[in-house]
Amino acid sequence: MGVLQTRVLELAEQQSAPDWLSGLREQGAERFAATPWPTRRTEHWKYTPLAGLAKKVLTPSETSSVDFQSVASVQSPAYRLVFVNGVFAESLSDSLPAEITLLASANAEQSALIQQHLGRLADSREHLFAALSESTLEQGALIYVQAGQQLDKPIYLLNYSTGDAAQLSSTRHLVVLGEGAEAEIIEQFNTDSDQQNNLVASYTEIVMAANAKCKHYRLNLEGEGITHVGGVFVELGRDAQFNGFAFAKGAELIRNDYVLTHRGSGAHVDLNGVYLPRGKQVVDYHTNIQHCVPHCTSSEVFRGIIGDRAKAVFNGRIHIHQDAQKTLAELSNKNLLTSNKAEVDTKPELEIYADDVRCAHGATVAQLDDESLYYLQTRGIDKDQAQIMISFGFINELIQGIENSAVVDFLLPIIAQQFGRSESLLQMEA
Repeated sequence: MGVLQTRVLELAEQQSAPDWLSGLREQGAERFAATPWPTRRTEHWKYTPLAGLAKKVLTPSETSSVDFQSVASVQSPAYRLVFVNGVFAESLSDSLPAEITLLASANAEQSALIQQHLGRLADSREHLFAALSESTLEQGALIYVQAGQQLDKPIYLLNYSTGDAAQLSSTRHLVVLGEGAEAEIIEQFNTDSDQQNNLVASYTEIVMAANAKCKHYRLNLEGEGITHVGGVFVELGRDAQFNGFAFAKGAELIRNDYVLTHRGSGAHVDLNGVYLPRGKQVVDYHTNIQHCVPHCTSSEVFRGIIGDRAKAVFNGRIHIHQDAQKTLAELSNKNLLTSNKAEVDTKPELEIYADDVRCAHGATVAQLDDESLYYLQTRGIDKDQAQIMISFGFINELIQGIENSAVVDFLLPIIAQQFGRSESLLQMEA
């Protein structure tokens, strides 16, 4: 057992939790301790460096003062829950409606719902860091929208890392949507500096009954020193609709798993994502869309711009089970390298066991097009600005396709800063 595994178990023993969560925590601790550490021979971690993480020495999570005037956030009415270093900060959060409760504050009815679903989709037998999350399970929220109900504004889960010591920031969220229920959820991850070096482990499970609708945004905006491991796991009932968007501008390491499972006929998934690593950052997305029943559809598009010495990993899998006839599934991953030292490893996978399906998948890796650069330069545009215009055009379709305009307005200046240009210029170039 490595340094990190040993330390996580020590931290788990120091944390408290309600008795009804203790069984799940013990299960997670046992699995995290027993699972061999991934190596380059471990298929799902083949291209992702974990040697440094295995040696990370962590301290217990602590709350600290945060000046939220300086924290950029989506300017939209929302129910805001703030977690600082993985610990719920009540003074920085809004009053919670009846649909939202903290895991540790759940009543008998809510705890029964949590025990029924938490850990069922994010299986700690298959996901090492889901086991880590279980072993330290204390902080997180239950979002339960009953049948036929719709929240009047989005739920904003803001996770903020601060301080000098390397802390474990672990959160776990469970979303349960009853039949015909609707919810919109924004998850944002920030740090106070590039030197902050927490290990952030954050997993979200979303259970959707028949005809439920969910819009979900996961925005990774951490600084250079952060290691982020997490994922979004979704189960869709009959005619349920999930619309997801992922954004990562890079950290020391960001690894997000998306597992979306169609359990009811007529269910539909839209999943789009943009990643922009630079410097020596590493971004890794592993997606797995499971079609288990007939007459379901899915559309997945991820695009990345990788610069400097950065690295991106994308593994997108579509699994069509034997009974999933009349499936329509599409997957596209396109990557643009802006440096000859940038790297991307992309692997689209299509596994089909049904014979009456329509599926397509593909991936591309390209560098900035010399002809396009030359064309723009002959029109009086300098080379640097031409590179920005081409790069922004590469991802603009996905950004402008976001249904929540406040999220679009929030991301544009972040992208502009990443490209080293003003927001107004990017809007002109679009």
